Amino acid sequence: MNTIYVTGHRNPDTDSIVAAMSYAALKNALGKNHYVAAHLGTISDETNRMLSRFGFEPPQVLNNVRTQVKDLDFDRPPCLSPSVTMDRAWRNMRDQRISALPVVNEDGTLYGMLSAGDIATFSLNTITDPRVEEIPMFNLLSVIEGRIVGEAGHLVDSLTGQVHVALPQSCENLLFHEKDSIVLCGSQPDMIRRALDLEVACLILCQTEVDESWLENAGSTCIISTPYDASRVHRLIYQATPISRPCATGEVISFHLDDYIDDVREVVLKSRYRCYPVLDENEKVVGTLSRYHLLKPRRKQVVLVDHNELSQTVPGIEQAEILTIIDHHRLADIQTLQPIHFRNEPVGSTNTIIATMYQECGVVPSPKMAGLMAAAILSDTVMFKSPTCTPRDIAMAERMSRIAHVSLDELGHELFSAGISDNKPVEDLLRSDFKEFLIAEHRLGVSQITCIDSDRVLERKEELLSAMTRMQRRHGYDLVMLMLTDVLLEGTQLLYLGNDDTIRHAFSVEPKDNTVFLPGVMSRKKQVIPMLTSMWG
Repeated sequence: MNTIYVTGHRNPDTDSIVAAMSYAALKNALGKNHYVAAHLGTISDETNRMLSRFGFEPPQVLNNVRTQVKDLDFDRPPCLSPSVTMDRAWRNMRDQRISALPVVNEDGTLYGMLSAGDIATFSLNTITDPRVEEIPMFNLLSVIEGRIVGEAGHLVDSLTGQVHVALPQSCENLLFHEKDSIVLCGSQPDMIRRALDLEVACLILCQTEVDESWLENAGSTCIISTPYDASRVHRLIYQATPISRPCATGEVISFHLDDYIDDVREVVLKSRYRCYPVLDENEKVVGTLSRYHLLKPRRKQVVLVDHNELSQTVPGIEQAEILTIIDHHRLADIQTLQPIHFRNEPVGSTNTIIATMYQECGVVPSPKMAGLMAAAILSDTVMFKSPTCTPRDIAMAERMSRIAHVSLDELGHELFSAGISDNKPVEDLLRSDFKEFLIAEHRLGVSQITCIDSDRVLERKEELLSAMTRMQRRHGYDLVMLMLTDVLLEGTQLLYLGNDDTIRHAFSVEPKDNTVFLPGVMSRKKQVIPMLTSMWG
């Protein structure tokens, strides 16, 4: 089941966080796909209070939606132990039509990579050097379907030596002469006796009955019986070699699930290999990645709530697939590859739209979720005092409060009464609900704090202006504003850095010392940005 991320805008406010959570909960309740709420940036004190108030944990952080290795349909072949025979490894490759297999340690971590080319190279080398080195007895018996006869063989754990196929006595110059020989013999009593007299390391009897007299004269020779003919055994014996021998164990290039495919492509293009192991966060092998997997990556799927502006959305959105946008702001500049579901309505809160969707789908939110949605509507409409507030916002907030069994007045008081910590760094205050805009080639940044104690915040005016100056220089803003929207005063204390005439003409006020009070101004979206847009064209 694909994970679909639901996220609000950067520097999220309560409406943005709750909209992601409530929409994900709705879709999961309908049994759709696996929807996961996420957030961008730091969660404000206000939002944390409401999450705690209704018993929710913050949603997960989503740093970006760039395509990663874990988003690819990479192969998941069997991972083999280094002790496995080459014969079994080749059977796996052949049956699954793959050209490489990961070799892993007992704990699942990477030992090396075995390719079909490694097996072929090893097999061809045996033509010029027909010698085996420390082949485990278990491996050999498995490959040739052999059984040990006599007592000596049970004491042997591995075999090393030159491999010989027994020939007629007349071929003296081609016969075996060394004690460490491994002799493959059919029904040839003279050759069997020769091997036993010489006390070769191993005598493999191929398709022949075992004479008890041979066992009596075996001495230290390991005797093995197999139903295969000598020719076949000669081919198979080398395939009993553990794959730890031919597999590549040096600087094997590997990738992790969290690696971005942009970085992966760069490495792959510079590499001569065609297949790479994929590791998880514990360094355990979970699959293999080939070049063709990079040709058609599977994009992350996202739903955007409470925004439709490129500068406000999650980084890497150009690599993702946007499925749905739900918003109550002006249309901006996000583009999609294909038609999507887009729902944009002129209401004061995104949660008003999502609550309507609950109603349309015949799903009742849980009391906890309903309470959280009511808080989000109160927050974004500034307790229904914002000019963005509509009768729908009020009606939905009241309905959610009834489901949650909470009082809107008490919830609103709790929402805004905690105030702002005097110890909180001014940079964090500015970033708590910050948005960036580009209007007629003018760049501006606007932060908004809703409170009932704006005068107390203004006591830190010099600190705030210093931080705003640093922000302006760092990002090249033409105008930086901090809106201290006071619920009790029903207006906004505006701190700004920029041209005085801009503030004077936009709001018809007389600014003084980078400060001005805007009575009745409660909304950034409806009462501030439109005024600047109108003035700048």
